[in-house]
Amino acid sequence: MKRVAVLKGGWSAEREVSLVSGSECAAALARRGYDVRQIDVTRDLKALMQALAPAPDAVFNALHGRGGEDGTVQAVLDFLQIPYTHSGVLASAVAMDKPMAKAVFAKAGLPLADGMVVTREALTAGDPMPAPFVVKPPNEGSSVGVRIVRPNDNSWREEAARWPFAEALVERFVPGREITVAVMDDRALGVCEITTNGGFYDYTAKYAAGGSQHLVPAPIHPEAYAAALDIGLRAHRALGCRGVSRADLRYDDTAGEPGRLVLLEVNTQPGMTPTSLVPDIARHAGIDFAELVSWMVENAACDS
Repeated sequence: MKRVAVLKGGWSAEREVSLVSGSECAAALARRGYDVRQIDVTRDLKALMQALAPAPDAVFNALHGRGGEDGTVQAVLDFLQIPYTHSGVLASAVAMDKPMAKAVFAKAGLPLADGMVVTREALTAGDPMPAPFVVKPPNEGSSVGVRIVRPNDNSWREEAARWPFAEALVERFVPGREITVAVMDDRALGVCEITTNGGFYDYTAKYAAGGSQHLVPAPIHPEAYAAALDIGLRAHRALGCRGVSRADLRYDDTAGEPGRLVLLEVNTQPGMTPTSLVPDIARHAGIDFAELVSWMVENAACDS
């Protein structure tokens, strides 16, 4: 029986999401016959090392955000030579740094929104580009801190003065629809459209009950669907991802279909509850949740 340690929790803004993902994955793996233990990861490295002894056959990394998704925990597992799910150190670190990831995507010829990195002081001094534009932290996930600034937005100036991060990634707003592509190893599984009641797929829409609806397969033009699959797979390869990843895109169909696709980012540690985006797409491709997480464990690896 394969022994699997599920890492969950962490100390990022996405801790609560990770706890849910980890518990759901652990339960599914246990049903498949794995010997599972769950580890609530904190900043205490010694405690993590102790929890990983004796070494499991594999680690299921269900951490999200800083510390668990940015190459930090991956480096520890590489040092211990314990195979783990999802991407390795380099791909994880680059994907989590949005400006760096955009540079890689640009080199690969992928479609991107115009943008720039500005300091907190520059953000406070005035709008870096004409509205509408999007402001986001350079290295957070789950839409933490993301703000759409529209023309005549009277509250933005006050919010800009309280921007809690040292820098901001500012991008031109792309109208249209929110879509996402799940990639499993070297195969794009499918495209999902996300609709929300509030019009923006923010943290609440992602995780609150009824906050969003997932349309699988995405009801978009066949040419756009095929192009989205291609972009998701090319982004996965450009970063050097392994295992499962998720590419988030905007589909601008405001002038009609087939519309324009813009890659926003790649998530190397996508949410893994049974109703999360990647499991929904995998299910439509004929892969149920337990099968998906089992495949991830069986294909776990380390870089050392």
